[in-house]
Amino acid sequence: MLVLTRFQVPDADSRGFEDAARAVVALLASRPGAQSVELVRNLDEPDLWAIVGRWRDVGSYRRALAGMESRMLVVPLLSRAIDEASAYLEAAEVGVNRPRGDAESTARVRGSSGDR
Repeated sequence: MLVLTRFQVPDADSRGFEDAARAVVALLASRPGAQSVELVRNLDEPDLWAIVGRWRDVGSYRRALAGMESRMLVVPLLSRAIDEASAYLEAAEVGVNRPRGDAESTARVRGSSGDR
């Protein structure tokens, strides 16, 4: 599983952001199931940064975000992320992928025709 979390950081904030992001990368990389976690910066647009992680599975990634240490360190940084989907799998592993809020998916979860 690949997690790609992007950030847009003004140049004036880049030093503080980089320090915080490196601490997050170190913490996440130490968690069970982390295969690699790194901080990268865009070559063409230096205000774009990303944390790129490879995980054994989605559960490993989600568990890495749990706990007080993650809540204190990771969550504040992730709140600065660009609001977009960040979790990826090989296409064959995804299966049918419907957007959140899709009426058909919602109806199945609710166990009804979607009327509430």
